[in-house]
Amino acid sequence: MTIERSSQRPSERLRSKVGLVLPNFHSLAQQLWGSSDLRARYVAYLVLMHQMVRATVPLMQKAIEHCDMRAKSDPVAAGLALYLRVHIREEMGHDEWVRGDLKLITPEADSLLAAMPSPAVANIVGSQYYWMIHHHPISLLGHIAVLEGYPPSTRLADMLSKRSGLPIEAFRTLRRHAVLDQRHRDEVFATIDALPLTEKDEEILGVSALHTVAMLIPAFNGLCSTPVTTELRASLTKD
Repeated sequence: MTIERSSQRPSERLRSKVGLVLPNFHSLAQQLWGSSDLRARYVAYLVLMHQMVRATVPLMQKAIEHCDMRAKSDPVAAGLALYLRVHIREEMGHDEWVRGDLKLITPEADSLLAAMPSPAVANIVGSQYYWMIHHHPISLLGHIAVLEGYPPSTRLADMLSKRSGLPIEAFRTLRRHAVLDQRHRDEVFATIDALPLTEKDEEILGVSALHTVAMLIPAFNGLCSTPVTTELRASLTKD
């Protein structure tokens, strides 16, 4: 059945698409946070987050570059550039938040962060570079809509701290994003609705958003299933 484009806002249509695949991701997140080896799983989560978050600002910088190339004849690219120039300032330094959290937990933080990212991470980030350079930078907005459109509960950090025995200071990034991403969610969906998107633009948004979720699933599956090494377990901060 075809849904009339006028019956919903573009952000609502995008959320409807993403909502079809989010349950699989949420199931993995519940499995991760319910792990009996939560300390080690949280360390692995921070490593994954750092691998992704450190790409956020460079992705937006490259998208702005390609939006500017199109801006005179492409109102969608021009509007996207305006949003990104504001949003990029909000995202600067977040990778160092993650690094700081990890250093509070294990002295092996720098060594862990030097590891090669998984193919899933390279796929999540690399696809955005390809689409913005060789197709249209609006793809990045679909990616951002997934990463910031569904903020974690404000209670999650406290719960994980209690369950893991790790200090609440080691959950600074999670706590901050639980609050910040409520505003970022509203801003990204408002931007989607304000841009003069064509049906083709919405298709790009949808493909990019669904791809991001699809690749987050194997990334999180790796967090849940990868064996915890004796060295990592031994390096974790004790009570």
